[in-house]
Amino acid sequence: MEKIAFKLDEEDVTVDFYVLEQTTISGVNYILVTDAEDGDDGEAYILKASPEADGDEQVYCMVENEEELAAVAGVFENMLEDIDLIE
Repeated sequence: MEKIAFKLDEEDVTVDFYVLEQTTISGVNYILVTDAEDGDDGEAYILKASPEADGDEQVYCMVENEEELAAVAGVFENMLEDIDLIE
C-alpha cells in the first residue's frame, strides 16, 4: 500500500495516509485513503484532486458534498467489493 504524506492547510503539520484505490470520474481524480497502514480498523477518507497544483505536487481536499461523496463511495465500493464505505 502506497503511503503519502499530506500537509494540512496553512499548518506545518504532516499527516500520513495510505492509498487504497484511485479513480477518475468526469475528468476529476479521486483517491480513497486510510490512516491505518494495514487498511483495517482505520478511518477511510475520499479526497478530490484540486486544480490548484503547486509544481510537481498535487493538492487534494476532502469530499464534503454528500451527493458527490455517496456517488464516489459507490464507485470505490464496486472497485474493492469487500468494503462498505457508507453506513
